[in-house]
Amino acid sequence: MNKLFIIKIGGNVLDNPAALNSFLKDFASIKEPKILIHGGGKIATKLGDQLGIESKYINGRRITDAQTLDVVTMVYGGLVNKQIVATLQTLSCNAMGVTGADGNLIKAVKRPVKDIDYGFVGDIKAEGVNTALLYFLLQQNVVPIFAPLTHADGSILNTNADTIASVLAVALSKHFDVRLIFCFEKKGVLMDVNNQGSVITHLPKKRYDELLPQGIFADGILPKLENAYAAIQTGVKEVLIGEAKDLLKNTGQVTEGTLITL
Repeated sequence: MNKLFIIKIGGNVLDNPAALNSFLKDFASIKEPKILIHGGGKIATKLGDQLGIESKYINGRRITDAQTLDVVTMVYGGLVNKQIVATLQTLSCNAMGVTGADGNLIKAVKRPVKDIDYGFVGDIKAEGVNTALLYFLLQQNVVPIFAPLTHADGSILNTNADTIASVLAVALSKHFDVRLIFCFEKKGVLMDVNNQGSVITHLPKKRYDELLPQGIFADGILPKLENAYAAIQTGVKEVLIGEAKDLLKNTGQVTEGTLITL
């Protein structure tokens, strides 16, 4: 099967125009089929503050009430997505900005209320991905750029970008050899969050299970790791977590970040 790179960008890279432009140049130069998923939480929080809409979190996850949904839809689906798409077009990359609602690409279920009401948040599975349309777009050399938004019952839903990347990777692993790459501002998964030289270059599930109770992993990396192992266990060939500026190295054979395996 052909190679497919599914790449998620987030963290401080999106807030830094120079770093983002450098990353997008590298992304545009990848010859194989590719998909980009972006976040934008910090930008949404900043705009929300300017509009007098307070951001609320529980366990590091955003609570998306009706006002917050308006903000994240504007920021994720509009401001951030279209800036990325416009930049990629100047780099001869035929990018198309999408949400899960466009072409019914990702259908979600509104997260049910249990102990916490997360509001307008979507939960997704690989079965909800329109793989036929995505496969067609990729075959036409169109590069989908996903905002972290899905849909259900006529409503846009805020959906974790790491989860979207993981679910897309699982769904498309039937058609491609998928390498899922999570890019952020760290070199990879670190033994010491304050030491960039402490990258764990290989993190099989057994070692992860041993390190987890020791509190080694920072809160921000845990959702990435959970999504990585979920993807590997359901058909994705490779998952890599690394620094955005190492993207091209991490699409090759010799990688710089953390390789996730079973």
